[in-house]
Amino acid sequence: MMDQDMRMCDCDCDECQDCTCNCNCTCERKKRYLKPNRSVLKCGSQGAVTLPLATIAGAAFTLSTVSVDTRGLKNPCIKFEFASNVVTTAAVITLNFQVFKQCKGQLVPIPVGPIWTFSRLVAVTDSNTFSFFVCDCDICDEDCCTYSIVATVAGVATVGVTSISNATLSAIVVDNDCY
Repeated sequence: MMDQDMRMCDCDCDECQDCTCNCNCTCERKKRYLKPNRSVLKCGSQGAVTLPLATIAGAAFTLSTVSVDTRGLKNPCIKFEFASNVVTTAAVITLNFQVFKQCKGQLVPIPVGPIWTFSRLVAVTDSNTFSFFVCDCDICDEDCCTYSIVATVAGVATVGVTSISNATLSAIVVDNDCY
């Protein structure tokens, strides 16, 4: 297996692992095997919610969660991908979506990334896919956290009925340990 951090000998000898002749030469640098950058895929629970007529502003709903254990990883970074179907029936609604994390020892979940907004300003019946991704690289190496996606009704009370289905939060965890 070739390693990018290895230099080849000008001759072929056993001192250098990739050399094959019977001469006495030395390599400029010994071959060093790097630990592979590990990655982990975690798929969260799938969720759904139906918001009835006149749901008040500020009402919040947890749509999906995923737990991530970063023990054994060095300098981990996580990419979260959220996807859902939003179906409105004669609805006027504005929803804010936000990822929150709660790690061991934390009493209150903290937001991760920006707020993403879904708006339906005219009372129509329609179906849309709503998705986004957020990264979290502010993680302790030896931490286990639960991440949640929360939808909050923004503005005034809702008109019509809105259903959020097939809400899924997944995480791709990458070990960013460098040498």
